[in-house]
Amino acid sequence: MIVVGAINVDLVVRAPRLPRPGETVVGPGVEYFGGGKGANAAVAASRIGAEVALVGAVGDDDLGRNAIAELRADGIDVDGVATLPDIATGVALIVVDPAGENLIAVGAGANAAVTADRVREALQSRLADTGCVLVSTEIPDDAVVAAVETATAAGVPCVLNPAPVSAGAREALGLGPIVTPNEHELVDLGGVDAVLTASGAAVIVTQGAAGVNLFAVGQAPHITIPAPTAEVRDTTGAGDTFNGVLAARLADGIDLEAAVDDAVAAASRSVEFVGARSGMPTATELAAWVSTTPRDAGQA
Repeated sequence: MIVVGAINVDLVVRAPRLPRPGETVVGPGVEYFGGGKGANAAVAASRIGAEVALVGAVGDDDLGRNAIAELRADGIDVDGVATLPDIATGVALIVVDPAGENLIAVGAGANAAVTADRVREALQSRLADTGCVLVSTEIPDDAVVAAVETATAAGVPCVLNPAPVSAGAREALGLGPIVTPNEHELVDLGGVDAVLTASGAAVIVTQGAAGVNLFAVGQAPHITIPAPTAEVRDTTGAGDTFNGVLAARLADGIDLEAAVDDAVAAASRSVEFVGARSGMPTATELAAWVSTTPRDAGQA
């Protein structure tokens, strides 16, 4: 499978509460983690057993070199990641409260220089052996559209994670990807009926502790897949875990509902660990965790 999206370094402060506008909160220190929705999803997919190629960009700096090294260590093909001079690697500034909720601000850096032409070139050379393309939207709009358009034109299943919702995400809906908004992003896209009409494909609405709702054209009612109970420590990266595992399972050729089920379980397991990637499970770890974890509509 191929992931097209952002590569960041996450700087995380664990604070007693999330700051209000204009307020300063103080935590005990700063932690550094690999991040970016594209890179995170690629790691989640690789750990679950997929062969993953990542398309994106980093700066020619220490943060970028370390990010590439970490991705290689997770078994990811980074030949499609450009190293760009005179631009910084993307950085996310994250504050996490004791309940695991977070606030995130992202400096795009090299991610803002991912071009449509580079995306098309990287995909066209790899699509013949690809079972699914996952696209996230922390990159320029024309690159998002190019990724979805190239995948769907080749008949390769494509998952679009519209986080954040952008003009590119709205335009790409009409190309027919599976769409995976959370509840807030769904509102920004105009609601489930609007997204279903635009894409003609499934819409999977993630709802955190409540699991997901799966909508499909001509299917009524929707399917609700609850999340296993988990002890929440950090929700950063849970959505990326969901999308990476979903795309990995679709690339394996399993049916959509089963793929969503695995993705929900993996995302739930991930929130028990601090850091976007720390809790992303291997297939063995996920199976063991699911076997001992009840599944209902809420999390502890």
